[in-house]
Amino acid sequence: MAPPRAPEPSDTVPTLPMLPAAAPSRVRAEGRSRTEAEARPRTDAEARSQAAPAPAPSAVTAAGGGVAAGVAGDIHQHHHWHVVPRSPVNWPVRVGVVPRSADWFQHREVIHALDTALTGPGTAVVCQVLTGMGGVGKTQLAARRAHHAWRAGEVDLLMWVTASTRQAVIDAYADAAARVLHIERDEPARAAQEFLAWLEPGPGAAAGHCRWLLVLDNVTDPADLTGLWPPDHPLGRTVVTTRSRDAALTGAGRRMVTVGLFTPREATGYLTAALAARGRVEAPEEVALLAEDLGRLPLALSQAAAYLIDADIGCHDYRALLANRARLADLRPPTLPDDQTAGVAAVWSLSVDRADARGPRGLARSLLELAALLDPNGIPQPVLTSGPVRDHLTRVVRRAAPEQCPARGITEQQTVRALRDLHGLNLIDHTPKTGHRAVRVHQLIQRAVRDTLGEADHDALARTAADALTAVWPEVERDTDLAQALRANTTALTGKAESALHRPHAHALLYRVGESLGVAGQVAAAAGHFRLLARTTHQHLGPDHPDTLAARHDLAYWRGAAGDAQGAISAFRELFADRLRVLGPDHPHTLTTRGNIAYWSGEAEYAEDAATALEELLADRLRVLGPDHPDTLSTRHNMARLRGRAGETAEAAEGLRELLVDMVRVLGPDHPDTLTTRHDLAYWQGRAGDAEGAARAFEELLADAARVLGPDHPDTLTTRHNIARLRGRAGDVSGAARAFEELLADRLRVLGPDHPHTLTTRHNVARLRGRAGDAAGAARAFEELLVDMERVLGPEHADTVITRHNIAYWREESEVLTLRVRRAPAP
Repeated sequence: MAPPRAPEPSDTVPTLPMLPAAAPSRVRAEGRSRTEAEARPRTDAEARSQAAPAPAPSAVTAAGGGVAAGVAGDIHQHHHWHVVPRSPVNWPVRVGVVPRSADWFQHREVIHALDTALTGPGTAVVCQVLTGMGGVGKTQLAARRAHHAWRAGEVDLLMWVTASTRQAVIDAYADAAARVLHIERDEPARAAQEFLAWLEPGPGAAAGHCRWLLVLDNVTDPADLTGLWPPDHPLGRTVVTTRSRDAALTGAGRRMVTVGLFTPREATGYLTAALAARGRVEAPEEVALLAEDLGRLPLALSQAAAYLIDADIGCHDYRALLANRARLADLRPPTLPDDQTAGVAAVWSLSVDRADARGPRGLARSLLELAALLDPNGIPQPVLTSGPVRDHLTRVVRRAAPEQCPARGITEQQTVRALRDLHGLNLIDHTPKTGHRAVRVHQLIQRAVRDTLGEADHDALARTAADALTAVWPEVERDTDLAQALRANTTALTGKAESALHRPHAHALLYRVGESLGVAGQVAAAAGHFRLLARTTHQHLGPDHPDTLAARHDLAYWRGAAGDAQGAISAFRELFADRLRVLGPDHPHTLTTRGNIAYWSGEAEYAEDAATALEELLADRLRVLGPDHPDTLSTRHNMARLRGRAGETAEAAEGLRELLVDMVRVLGPDHPDTLTTRHDLAYWQGRAGDAEGAARAFEELLADAARVLGPDHPDTLTTRHNIARLRGRAGDVSGAARAFEELLADRLRVLGPDHPHTLTTRHNVARLRGRAGDAAGAARAFEELLVDMERVLGPEHADTVITRHNIAYWREESEVLTLRVRRAPAP
């Protein structure tokens, strides 16, 4: 072995012995064994006194005096290695170009975990695989680790490999072999294997003292590293960056680290620093809003900062461009910052191509296009595996690769497999165990994908997505989390493709989401939704289009449900005139409008007008629709209800009892309208004097409502309300109070604090507090309730007026009780 290089006066890093000029450590002459002295590290004196041994006669002598015995797979062969003449290796050695650190690099939470894992005493994991979507900063984190290790003198060999292909890795290893082993690159694959062998030397080999860090950046396909993984060695460390999260990237000695987005603090810190360095100061709230608009993606933030400077605009103006749906490619700065090579719009294209190539061709890309139109925060998996989506995917695959499409079309299993492929390349997060938000897509990936779509394709995809949401929406919303997820996805779709959902007519989804809001108890939100829909249908379809009239109908209904019965009556009367003109007197929609005028007239205490209107309507519905039509049954229901409100409680109960027989026969026992009839029958049965029978009926109904509708459905909660009310009337004040307290918690959670039913429950809690002897507490509770009643329902609403009366009553009771206590004789 040659003597070590003498350090120059300017050297500041340790030196290592020169490597032997003969073949690498695992390549030896045949028939020659190593002596003990050769097998251990030699002293400098030994190195100077011992000449390199000559090869045995039977060995193959390589050019320059080397001997080679290579290993390729399971085939052992002998080869001529071309070894360059002896020359000193100046340690430390750096192979490859490490990217420079980004300007205004943000210290991130993941950095500490990475440093500890690579350098922690006794617990170091020799290979760290950094995975994450494109643009999160994986390369920058790896470059920071490499720069730090080099400057701190922690490594003797630093190697950076741009590992986008298998050949690129082999060539990089061959370059390293030429640098440190003096092997020419005539056969790169075999040179690469000898370099890997050198990284994991046997006892006493020269690399035994070499500390190395090898970075494999941007591994595209884990299969490219088969047979090329650096060895698991105590003195070596490997960092891999990749968008893939395939299981092949994990294994003994490897740890996968997910690199996510900037935190809000990191994102605003980066933008603030990047702008301040160029003399720009932006309002903190605008910086924070822009960071969120860009999804806190590091690559997008860096390019946005450069664009702000180059275009001389502020955060507010940039956000306006985003809101106006400017293409991401149009927001690319003229010169990309930090030596970046691709704009945000192009950074994921290769990953999409790879996912699509896994086949059937066109499947993964089309699935991502659909997901790009939905809620980035979570899409229920059944939406993306639904019949309408699979039909669309079948058409796409049959056009792109008919030989890859099953005869019966794309299956649900193939669709799930495509989701897994997209997940594996970090284009989506697919976590089926997370309930109804199993698929998440970053908002900028969504935008980049949408930017590639033509108008016709975009609109067709939007209608397909709407069909899918409608297909999976349950008729009865037992699962409130699912309903909320479907509403969120509808809102996202509408925001991205409103006009497409109005061509050639308003999609049924636009009405379904509003109904869902109302059924969930969000009556004000439902009214607001239909107010907007009435405006957009008028704009896209015209004032007399049936869809415009339908939107006006639903707006009037939920306006009444929100407490504005007078406004509902006025709106329905205006709608009736238009439907009569456009549709005719016997059209079912015209008859429905008459029914709603009668219903809300009854709610507004116009009992006589309502009764007359319902009798006339029943005759017309029997003539036009027949006795078993659901609308005819509904008219009979409303007539019985109106009789009860007029004081004819026994007659109301009898009418509902007769109606229930027909409801069960026509609609079935579990239909929501049948359950409503049972509820009203129990209610009027109790009001007619049969409190015990009503209580039993409500208890039986509660079990069925919870089973059919779900425990959080507003109708189920209403049944609990009536059970608690009857319990209180039966004298069980404390039991009723407990039941109302429990109900209040659930109504606050499900319906919100401003729903009329929530306010009614608070009213009952306060009243029972007074009946339990706490008159002062009841008065205070009613005073707090009055503030919300006036704000939500208005000062003249009947329930608001009743609340004022209750305040006065319990104040007086409190004063009487106080006076009695004062006058009571001392014990």
